[in-house]
Amino acid sequence: MKAIKYTISATMILLVIFISACKNLDDMNINPNGVDPANAHPNLLIATVITYTGQNVVGLGFGDIAGVMQHTQKDGWSGSHDAYEWSDQDWSGYYGILRNTGEIIKKSKEMNLDFQEGVGLIMKAYNFGFVADLWGDAPYSKALLGELGGSNLKPVFDSQRDIYLGILGSLDSANTLLSKSQADYKEINPTQDVLFHGDVAQWQKFANSLALRYYMRISSKEEAIARAGIEKIASQPDKYPLMLEAGDDAGFPYIGNSSSDSWPCNTTYDISETNYRRIKMCSTLVEKLQTLNDPRLGVWARKIDIPLVIDPTKPDNFDEIIAGKRVIAQNVADTYVSNFNVPLDLDPEYVGLPPAWSIVPQAYNLCPNLEQAPLNPHASHISEIYKAASGPLLKARIMSAAEVNFILAEAALNGWSVNGTASEYYNSGVKASLDAWGLSNSYDSYIADPGAVYAGTLEQIMEQKWIASWTAAAEAWFDYRRTGFPALTAGPYAKRSVLPLRFYYGVSEMSFNPDNTQDAADKLETTSFTAPDGKNSPWSRPWALQGTGKPW
Repeated sequence: MKAIKYTISATMILLVIFISACKNLDDMNINPNGVDPANAHPNLLIATVITYTGQNVVGLGFGDIAGVMQHTQKDGWSGSHDAYEWSDQDWSGYYGILRNTGEIIKKSKEMNLDFQEGVGLIMKAYNFGFVADLWGDAPYSKALLGELGGSNLKPVFDSQRDIYLGILGSLDSANTLLSKSQADYKEINPTQDVLFHGDVAQWQKFANSLALRYYMRISSKEEAIARAGIEKIASQPDKYPLMLEAGDDAGFPYIGNSSSDSWPCNTTYDISETNYRRIKMCSTLVEKLQTLNDPRLGVWARKIDIPLVIDPTKPDNFDEIIAGKRVIAQNVADTYVSNFNVPLDLDPEYVGLPPAWSIVPQAYNLCPNLEQAPLNPHASHISEIYKAASGPLLKARIMSAAEVNFILAEAALNGWSVNGTASEYYNSGVKASLDAWGLSNSYDSYIADPGAVYAGTLEQIMEQKWIASWTAAAEAWFDYRRTGFPALTAGPYAKRSVLPLRFYYGVSEMSFNPDNTQDAADKLETTSFTAPDGKNSPWSRPWALQGTGKPW
């Protein structure tokens, strides 16, 4: 994927604010000096839809869902990240993007712009997919009609199943719209397309790859539909091309011109560095990568600054830095274990924080700095690259070729006909991830390591898919819910003893659309971990998980 530099004009920003901020355009006073949405070109909205979507992906996958999936942990402001202390999750940002995709589709149809319509359908499917994945049932068929007033202000909720099937229909339509040669399309603005720079073939690959994601998403409940859909796409590469190499990845780099378009924990605009310093690697991921001799660990994580060494020959309370190592007496280590009920991690290179291990996570591994976002010399911070506002690896990774290959590997393992073997797709998925992180030269040695050699199990496919989802961990969460892999255990101080399954319906929906929201909540399946929330709980099962026995 080529890095794309992009700019958003002041005119477009005004247009987006105009469209996304209102539910009833008739009630707005139109600025005679502004841009009339009725006359606006759909190209003007494409960049904003893509960038806002990408920021949501990173916001989840590098944020609290990275905590759920144990990629990272925080030792400051850690409750929602480490322990699932969630309350109200607001989906208005997703529906704001969806209002803009609606405008793209509407205007594209009016202007006979197949490329723009196809892009709009893909981004509509992507964002409705996120809504269904995160909440379950949600407004879909009657959503985005607020300007019509009346009952449209309180839309009914479609079932999660119907939303997924609707998404698949939109993506099939997008594939058809984008199936012509590049020269057959008009009025493409490569600058506004920050994802693929106006390359129609790449958008077509994205549409079909996203369809694979959602066919596999419903495979536990609608196996026949899922199998037929995946086999149809995989068996006709000319008609349904896919993202299979890292160069096909759907993602874009942060540009770093302001805090709003920079990597979220950068220290350029946060000179206090607190957002960066409170994020540490999670021991679950660190230890797995160490077991696999995985070179991605060195890209994503910092080595510890000062290793710990226990010297039983030292007198009680001995604690000094000697030759770059912190040497402590046995009783110092014993006191720590007694206070926190976890052993010290004496690894000389990489040390991750265990998940939700304590109510004072900043104290891990005898950290001498106990302020809220400490510099812990005995634990691995995330890589220095994440201090930058932008950089070659600082991308919003909307969907990757690695994910597509792992989906096909799982399908092949199921015995489905996908034009390749599970082993071939597994290897290609690993390679695509290494390529994406600048580690192409490491593939041959890595894939020959006994821990990485394909052993024919779903657990191994999902484990590699989980690793490859770094900074986009929401997709790993959705896979975990469906398969139970990787087999993660909640930390002792987590809100529940198992990982959550969904987001709460928000207070605003409960207040302004109470009947339909409550009806959707009532359709959730309670579990032994739902209480005391009531049915609207992160530990209740939406349709996709009901009756599956997954993930716990």
